[in-house]
Amino acid sequence: MSISVETFFLDPSAEGTLQARIQQMVAQGILAGRFRPGERLPSSRKMATHLGVSRITVTLAYTELVADDYLTSRGRSGYFVSDNAPEPPAFPAQRFHTGTVDWARTIGQRFTPGLSLDKPADWADYRYQFIYGQTDKTLFDSANWRLCALRALGMRDFSALTSDYFDGDDPQLVDFIARQTLPRRGILANPDEILITMGAQNALWLSAQVLLNSRRRAAIEDPCYPALRTILTQSRCQLSVVPVDEDGLPPQDLPDQTDVVFTTPSHQCPTAATMSLERRQALLDKAEAEDFVIVEDDYEFEMSFLKAPSPSLKSLDKNGRVIYVGSFSKSLFPGLRLGYLVGPAPFIREARALRATVLRHPPGHIQRTVSYYLSLGHYDALVRRMSKTYHERRQVMVDALNEHGLTIAGQGTYGGSSVWLKAPPGTNTTELAEKLRAKSVLVEPGAPFFASETPPQEFLRLAYSSIPSSRIPEGIHLIAEAIQSN
Repeated sequence: MSISVETFFLDPSAEGTLQARIQQMVAQGILAGRFRPGERLPSSRKMATHLGVSRITVTLAYTELVADDYLTSRGRSGYFVSDNAPEPPAFPAQRFHTGTVDWARTIGQRFTPGLSLDKPADWADYRYQFIYGQTDKTLFDSANWRLCALRALGMRDFSALTSDYFDGDDPQLVDFIARQTLPRRGILANPDEILITMGAQNALWLSAQVLLNSRRRAAIEDPCYPALRTILTQSRCQLSVVPVDEDGLPPQDLPDQTDVVFTTPSHQCPTAATMSLERRQALLDKAEAEDFVIVEDDYEFEMSFLKAPSPSLKSLDKNGRVIYVGSFSKSLFPGLRLGYLVGPAPFIREARALRATVLRHPPGHIQRTVSYYLSLGHYDALVRRMSKTYHERRQVMVDALNEHGLTIAGQGTYGGSSVWLKAPPGTNTTELAEKLRAKSVLVEPGAPFFASETPPQEFLRLAYSSIPSSRIPEGIHLIAEAIQSN
């Protein structure tokens, strides 16, 4: 690998001859770990031109660095960082200039903490991965995804790949969502009622920004997706939390003067409870009577392997009060970051304008790749394969939980990829999760999902999307063992 000449510059405040300053500049780069053994330095001619010095000055500096074993010369090939060069220190480099800005005063709005969920980057290295929302490489159809990505790179799709849509989307993807994806949820929508987003979370953020202000009230489920609570807190709206029961959000418990309700009726997050058809209709009736709108997050609707999913709220809506959020990130892979908003045209127009000011549009190549993956039937085949595997894993997990006397607190009617567990009273699942990590077991404590400053500590979420069936019983045994010894 060659080191770019653009990474070099002479410090005007440094002392010494030009030759000495060039030597110091290169040596510091090696000592800091920026330049690594085997990497090639710019030629003496290129370095001299870049720095505005004579070539002989650079050559003499390089020669001294060779003598000190910082560099090695390979004849016509040039100069390289020596394999014997001093290694950078193991401790992090210290910054000597702390700056004079008082950031506590300068920051106008605060956006920390973030998701408040701890998902280690090395989750795949754990043997018992009861972690939610990750991709199982044994199930993902990487071959056909690669073919679709290559097809989207072809000259036929040059415009989709390279165009700046400004505030638009790939018409081919929008058309497929309108004609194929949404009708499966009983939803009919025109292209001007669909907006592609950077995942469901971006769709929720756009909805909150367009619908809410400091005078309006939003109602959310408790427990709920922690990032949604953060989004609404940042919007500075008035926020009400409504405890869910075994059927999800109870419409009768919504406070008066509510403007927007955020709900996950098909798979309540995180309990997996399914809202009954009667309750869905009651929620819609209340929305019409009290003049509020509903944002329906229909994540994981594809994973309905226990029986056919109930109709989406959007499909039952006769008055245009439901804004629908869908995502491909759960069913394909989380790094895809692609979802969609469906709602009345006036709302989508405002959400589109807001999106354009923040990120313009999701990358055209990604949109076109997904379009091909959907239209060629690969997506449906993947969903069928995942549903079959998830069904098997869920049954193995339920059997193991029952064997150890552990209680499933949320019974989803249709499927999904996780279960919501309630440990015995007095169990602190945050501490439990830390103990289990030492045994290569990853679980998600339930406390971050609750809005209370003193949330219940006995809940946890166990996902089966990434762990093979063969490892589930032993993993559950370790969890039960840790709970008993807690």
